[in-house]
Amino acid sequence: MELGQIHRAAVACFARQGYAATGIRELGAAVGLNSATLYHYVGGKQELLLGVISGCLTAMLAGAREAQTPADPAQRLAALVGFHVGFTASNPQTARVAEYEMRSLSPEHRQSMQGLRDEYERLFAAVLHDGERAGAFHTPDLSLARLAIMEMGTGVAHWYRPSGRLELAQVQQEFIAMALRILGAAPPTATTLPLPVRLASEPDSEPGSIPQGAA
Repeated sequence: MELGQIHRAAVACFARQGYAATGIRELGAAVGLNSATLYHYVGGKQELLLGVISGCLTAMLAGAREAQTPADPAQRLAALVGFHVGFTASNPQTARVAEYEMRSLSPEHRQSMQGLRDEYERLFAAVLHDGERAGAFHTPDLSLARLAIMEMGTGVAHWYRPSGRLELAQVQQEFIAMALRILGAAPPTATTLPLPVRLASEPDSEPGSIPQGAA
């Protein structure tokens, strides 16, 4: 049994009905294992959720660090926003579980995962401060601007579908342009978009969804 297969089943259940409403027997049935065998693989429902969230946040951190290699603040922000949107659109169910079910972790696990999330957010905060110091960004409140930009990208998980009207690259470029407008900055002349990363935990399709694409 592949761990990714178990994570995919868990993400599908957690995203559809929530962590609290998902039983260990239901998870086992989804991958053809009894409860005892499932415990052998993952140690329990809490450990399973921790593995999903940890894998998601670790991949987000690694991808964001790799994306923001340009020295120019506008280019760095464009790379970060492009990565954030691309990652969320490519892993919508995993991203939603990581966002909403962190509250279901034990206090110890929640603290460690919150540390990863905070580190990810600091990458955005740092580039915004660099851009303001360089005179490239102009906004009354950098913290509010950061929240708006990040929440805008996170929301892609709720509506983007690959079969929709816009290609993912178009959505990424539009979000980059909107983020820079929030900061009163002109878009960079050229933006190299990072390749989308699809996690092993992301189910192949979204159960019960109606493909609607980018509205």
